Amino acid sequence: MRPRKSRGQNFLVQARLAERIVAAAQLVPNNRVVEIGPGLGILSDAIARHPLARLTLIELDPRLAAPLAARFVADSRIIVINEDFLRTDLKALAEDRKAVTDAHEFDDRRFKVIGNLPFNAAAAILERLCASRPLITRMVLMFQREVAERIRARPRTSQYGALSVYTALYWEVIDHFRVAAGNFHPRPKVDAEVLVFSPSADQLFASESEEQAILTTIRASFSTPRKTIRNSLATGLRLRLGVAEEALARVAIEPSARPGMLAVADFVRLARALGDAARPPDCRDA
Repeated sequence: MRPRKSRGQNFLVQARLAERIVAAAQLVPNNRVVEIGPGLGILSDAIARHPLARLTLIELDPRLAAPLAARFVADSRIIVINEDFLRTDLKALAEDRKAVTDAHEFDDRRFKVIGNLPFNAAAAILERLCASRPLITRMVLMFQREVAERIRARPRTSQYGALSVYTALYWEVIDHFRVAAGNFHPRPKVDAEVLVFSPSADQLFASESEEQAILTTIRASFSTPRKTIRNSLATGLRLRLGVAEEALARVAIEPSARPGMLAVADFVRLARALGDAARPPDCRDA
């Protein structure tokens, strides 16, 4: 099997590391698990050794999906789906009770997610998972190390940016560990990092329109990250400087602060202060 660079395929080949990744998911009997991009199945094998209600393997490459389906054909708990994860209906997966042996015992339809994510699609996959947070109880995901450092970065650090804030809106990164490049085939040029996510204890937005306003505010704030928050907002949202300054004053944020100095809660308060200015036209109040 020759890995395809176009699909960002770097297969994990170290079994001991696979066990460590699966252990981080804290699997218990009757859990439902979704694995993204199982590849050669080294994580799948480790997951399947646990007494699960269901394991769904979502693999884009048909050259990999077919052997996985053949390998697990005798295990009724395991389903192999040959499609792009970005097109997978996660809500349908949560509601489907196929392969659950005693349906009345599994009222919690949420699942855990495990995956060695393809480097070239990792950010898009994380965005999709953020949108599905209510369906997920825990995630253990592997990223290119540089991306992982940006995801878990804190305010006032050099790696902190829009990706850090966006992720913190939905998740807490509760653990992480480095994975050396030598654990993959083919060997990538950079190391990887595993992040363990737990859903944020509090949902920071009250409605879909408010969520969109917060995301718009984050994007605008980091559209010119070296500028002040006042200038970034004015540029990103096409506002007069005075409007940006008034919103910042209402939430006691210094206009001369850099976007990288603000925590996720600051962006939530700022989006509320901006009101319709931070909402897409179809989400604005009448």
